[in-house]
Amino acid sequence: MATFGNLTDRLVETFKNLRSKGKLSAADVDGTVREIRRALLDADVALEVVKDFTSRVRERALGDEVSKALNPAQQVVQIVNDELVTILGGEARRIQFAKVAPTVIMLAGLQGAGKTTLAGKLAKWLAADNHTPLLVAADLQRPNAVTQLQVVAEQAGVAIFAPEPGNGTGDPVKVAKDAVTFAKQKQYDIVIVDTAGRLGVDAELMKQASNIRKAIDPDEVLFVIDAMIGQDAVTTARAFQQGVDFTGVVLSKLDGDARGGAALSVASVTGRPILFASTGEGLDDFEPFYPDRMASRILDLGDILTLIETAQKNFDEDEAKKVAEKFATDTFTLEDFLSQMQQLKNMGSIKNMLGMLPGAKGMRQQLDNFDESEITRTEAIIQSMTLHERRVPKVLNGSRRVRIARGSGTTVTDVNALVNRFEQASKMMKTVAKGGVPQVPGMGPIPGAPFGGGRGRVQPKKKGSKSGNPAKRAAENAATATGGAAKPAASGSGFGLGGSSTGPSEDERASLQKFLGR
Repeated sequence: MATFGNLTDRLVETFKNLRSKGKLSAADVDGTVREIRRALLDADVALEVVKDFTSRVRERALGDEVSKALNPAQQVVQIVNDELVTILGGEARRIQFAKVAPTVIMLAGLQGAGKTTLAGKLAKWLAADNHTPLLVAADLQRPNAVTQLQVVAEQAGVAIFAPEPGNGTGDPVKVAKDAVTFAKQKQYDIVIVDTAGRLGVDAELMKQASNIRKAIDPDEVLFVIDAMIGQDAVTTARAFQQGVDFTGVVLSKLDGDARGGAALSVASVTGRPILFASTGEGLDDFEPFYPDRMASRILDLGDILTLIETAQKNFDEDEAKKVAEKFATDTFTLEDFLSQMQQLKNMGSIKNMLGMLPGAKGMRQQLDNFDESEITRTEAIIQSMTLHERRVPKVLNGSRRVRIARGSGTTVTDVNALVNRFEQASKMMKTVAKGGVPQVPGMGPIPGAPFGGGRGRVQPKKKGSKSGNPAKRAAENAATATGGAAKPAASGSGFGLGGSSTGPSEDERASLQKFLGR
């Protein structure tokens, strides 16, 4: 998540300096707290929040829970994590649904915060959970706001109530009231009211928002705030809390390249929980907000739970079993590869998903350089193949590859690269399916792998055979490696290595060795 990139870097670097210390002195704690304070202030976190946060961290870090800990550095990280969870709102809270439908949700916030797009994201998310949301176009002032909401509703596949054209005409209070009546008649169980905003907080904005709230008595009033506006977030949030009040917060543009102070300040300052976060431009780039998971992301500890939930939502378990069987039986084709890649695309931004892995900071440069359009190009290449070519890639001769490149708008080099990557991946997955552990290019030797141990590990020297007969010498060396005695060569096997091994075959080893350049 780009918003917290700089903050994460600063905090990780601060904690790195503690790892070499077996015991933390008061000076160590003070130095660490000082660096945390600077990191938070640079991230535009509100000063009052920073003071409370660092005060609690220092008090706990000087207490018994650290001084008596086996690993003081880890204990300090845990304390910072706990306190981050606290300022982010503590426990996650979900939407409070009305006992009698419809549940009315009013969106409020400044112009440009992303309310209209957020309305569509929320509606689509609720529709996926078997609700029937109705979007209401009550922003009748901003030019084309009604038209924009209509487009968003169509993209989200949900209904919209827009009796007025907007652009300065119509009564937003009446539209909101009529929408609730319409929802009851048509049995929509959720009403999402998109209201007008302003470039800044003013009396007219607050009066209109307050009137709409009184007219429809919403179950939830969600304050939508741009996560990139920094210190202004606190001022704006307090103004809306006093003028309209709200029951929860939604952070928009959380994928932006900003310092993230709004996210770390608004919940603590207003006492209202953050319910959702918008993490991209697509309607699916929307997720419930979990304070504990967000704190883990900020500290570069990963967010595996969200990653698993995203995968479970988009991947079919039966399909995954079929793919595993195809790997094991060497029947995995480019057609299957295309299907898996399309499921991966449905999960959203690959960068965001990789960013949820623990230690993602260490590969931030690679993530920044990752070209997500490469997936689209790969998809185009495979879709330009005939069904036979996808299922039997061996038939892809030169003329076929030229035709595929033209059809997909790519080059023959791109087609060759894809086919080569597919063949290499298939061999490696087949090795894994048979119980082997292949090396992954760029990751170095894997301890326990068939092709070498871990880096820096001194391997004991083994006595080799001194026989002058090459075949006998190979057999004796093989027996020594497996801890047994030399055996005569069995029929159909090389140098007495029986043919029933569950590991990779000699051909697979040779091809993988060639691929790894060894």
